[in-house]
Amino acid sequence: MRFTFLLSVTALTVCAQTATPPKGGNRTPREYTHKPDMANVAYGPHERNVLDLWKAKSDRPTPLVVHIHGGGFTAGDKTYIAPGFLELCLEKGISVATINYRYSSQAPYPAPYMDSVRALQFLRAHAKEWNLNPKLVAATGGSAGAGISLWIGFHPDLADPSSDDPVKRQSTRLTVVGVTNAQISYDPHFIAKLTDDATSRHPALTTLVGVKPEERESEKARKLFEESAPINYLSGDAPPVFMFYSIPMKPLPPANLNEGIHNPRYGLYLKEKMDKLGIECVVHQLAEYPEAGKANAQANVQMVEFFQKYFARQ
Repeated sequence: MRFTFLLSVTALTVCAQTATPPKGGNRTPREYTHKPDMANVAYGPHERNVLDLWKAKSDRPTPLVVHIHGGGFTAGDKTYIAPGFLELCLEKGISVATINYRYSSQAPYPAPYMDSVRALQFLRAHAKEWNLNPKLVAATGGSAGAGISLWIGFHPDLADPSSDDPVKRQSTRLTVVGVTNAQISYDPHFIAKLTDDATSRHPALTTLVGVKPEERESEKARKLFEESAPINYLSGDAPPVFMFYSIPMKPLPPANLNEGIHNPRYGLYLKEKMDKLGIECVVHQLAEYPEAGKANAQANVQMVEFFQKYFARQ
């Protein structure tokens, strides 16, 4: 990744402030075992446009991992970051931010994606102030957060050098991506071919793009499904990708929607495409780990090592 860091912090028009996260159901924030250095920093105008940041101790600007939570785009919270993953990053000298974004039930695509884009740009805009290296940035997340991470990673740079908003002038390019139980497309037609028709009717898909289930074949829906699919932006300048699936590979059809929407076949499909482009994509599956109960922790170690490898190459 090559780009010039253009902005001094004194030029920022968006300042840090606090906001109260929404409550209720699996949107309820969790208590951190390790409190962030900065909590509920507002990166945009909506109440869910907030992030938490842990700054790794270093005399030099540190790499940054941006965590984007899952939850089918309609649930989840920034506090749902795995404590072990967070601690491991900090031990390795990597700072960590975790973000909230508008749910698709509040504002459909592209809002959840573009909120995440702005959070990334906001962090880069504050890089000097917060001792972050704007050239060494990874995105991570599970399920919906994984899809957003891949979409940002594959999408052409969304920086707008001519914008009056200094945050929007920041690059959105990523050094590396690491995801868990990722989808590579939210297009029901793609999902039906890769898994089955039942999974293609997952309610999160139509909610994401703001259409009713009976409208999913409309021209509007098809266009939005196409635009929201990370795989459609894959090109030769994509960042390397680490993938872990905690759902075991089984014969089709999937036993339930969870197995269908988090199926390892998505990762294997992406790996095949990225292999042809000569870009590293590693896919780890549950069966590789001797103790299934420790698979997530072991995969976190592998993911952080993957990040370190590509951070070191910049």
